[in-house]
Amino acid sequence: QVQLVESGGGLVQAGGSLRLSCAASGRTFGSYAMGWFRQAPGKERAFVAGINRNGGRTQYSDSVKGRFTISRDNPKNTVYLQMNSLKPEDAAVYYCAAEAVVSGIVIRTTADQYHYWGQGTQVTVSS
Repeated sequence: QVQLVESGGGLVQAGGSLRLSCAASGRTFGSYAMGWFRQAPGKERAFVAGINRNGGRTQYSDSVKGRFTISRDNPKNTVYLQMNSLKPEDAAVYYCAAEAVVSGIVIRTTADQYHYWGQGTQVTVSS
């Protein structure tokens, strides 16, 4: 089992940047595929970015491709989401998610594929 704690959210002007962090408990962080999702008021939780176990493969939603970067530091048990060129429509609660996977190349892209979730961190983008 893994526990996830996000940080780094806040208020930023459109065009600005934020870096979210997600710290995981446990000694098997490298066994988990990781993902970031977001949920805006009145909308369903949506996939933002995913990364495989060793960080060598990543995948992004079309809405953030080229602006956001997911990365991980396995010795630090942490996954990051660097968000650049933020837009008002990026405002949401951002959630980190983890799923134990056997394959080293797998990236999970839907919420129902993840067992473990953080509590979320709010990102607000002013226009």
